[in-house]
Amino acid sequence: MGMRARSAARLPWPSTLLLGAFVMIGSSVAARGQLDERAPLDLFARILLFIAVAVLLLRHRRPVLAVFVSSAAATVYLGAGYAYGPVFLAVAVGCFSAVVAGHRRAAWAAVGMLWVGHLLVAHWLYPWLPPSGDSAAPWGQELGVAAWVVAIVAAAEFVRVRREQWAAQRAEREAAEKRRADEERLRMARELHDVLAHSISVINVQAGVGLALLDTDPEQARTALTTIKAASKEALGEVRQVLDTLRTPGDAPRAPAPGLDRLPELVDQASSAGLIVTVETDGIRNAVPPGTDLAAFRIVQEALTNVVRHSGSRSARVRIGYGTGRIRLRIDDEGPATGSEAGGSGNGLAGMRERAAALGGTIEAGPRPDGGFRVRAELPLHPESPEGAAQHATEDTAQHATEDTVHHTTEEAP
Repeated sequence: MGMRARSAARLPWPSTLLLGAFVMIGSSVAARGQLDERAPLDLFARILLFIAVAVLLLRHRRPVLAVFVSSAAATVYLGAGYAYGPVFLAVAVGCFSAVVAGHRRAAWAAVGMLWVGHLLVAHWLYPWLPPSGDSAAPWGQELGVAAWVVAIVAAAEFVRVRREQWAAQRAEREAAEKRRADEERLRMARELHDVLAHSISVINVQAGVGLALLDTDPEQARTALTTIKAASKEALGEVRQVLDTLRTPGDAPRAPAPGLDRLPELVDQASSAGLIVTVETDGIRNAVPPGTDLAAFRIVQEALTNVVRHSGSRSARVRIGYGTGRIRLRIDDEGPATGSEAGGSGNGLAGMRERAAALGGTIEAGPRPDGGFRVRAELPLHPESPEGAAQHATEDTAQHATEDTVHHTTEEAP
């Protein structure tokens, strides 16, 4: 019962009732003005007018049925010799609805059927049809009928095209919003991964040191616990900043995003985890866009995190080259790989590539010929437009698909 009520509520009752009243009243007025030429309206004429309008209740759900039934009722109405009048408006509404709904051929066929029926009645079948004594209609009036048909179809086609354009624009806006939301989620995921992976790796190493030295060297164990406290505090601060940005994406961050100026802090954290990091800089650092600066910092951070977690080497070398329009990064460790996953998800290199590709840069990562592992990145100081960066990211993903498969084990334990 509720489903039927909801279906009935979707029927266009108000407009159909208004159209029906107009057709009935208008046809009565037209019949009085054409008494000398056409047959007066009777019960059969009223039934035909009612059918031509009532079927339009289904014009949204069954537009083809509506336009054909309305045209057929109008054709019989004209063949019976009744007065010309607003019955054509019912056909026009049915044709309009069918074309807008995408049933163009059905609408044209229905209107064509009415036109052909009018031609037959007005020029060939009139001697055998009411009213008696009727004569052939002048051919000149067919121009008016043709213009009426063309106007209806043209108006319906115009509305159909405009609705399709609006629908396409709406779909494009929705796709753009979804793409922006996906990109923002991906950016947040990269930030959280980089922050947590590095900090937890440091905490994991220091926790192991503290447990090993708790009984034999309490002071060294205390130092390890102090490092754990500092690393966890910093991680919580960065995670809180990322989550604040996620909750209020339009607000400016409370603290500046990390960049290469914080590289000494990164080196200290790596040193507390037992890794000796050597930093070499080439060129003069000028203004670096925040996005490029953040990506460079995160790439170095992830590379050092992988050395701490997966490499048997206790030393790493970071080279930063500032060139014309480019920043070049190279992070090397002498290995060998420990073979330990250390809880790694294998997303580190993928995240680095996404960061580089989003800026229009490139990144290479893999074993060195003499052992160990190397990460090499090149980032532009003037990032590409979002469209170009998205295309670059797609091409970069396709380019590295096979490489990711070959180096999957290495990515987990570089």
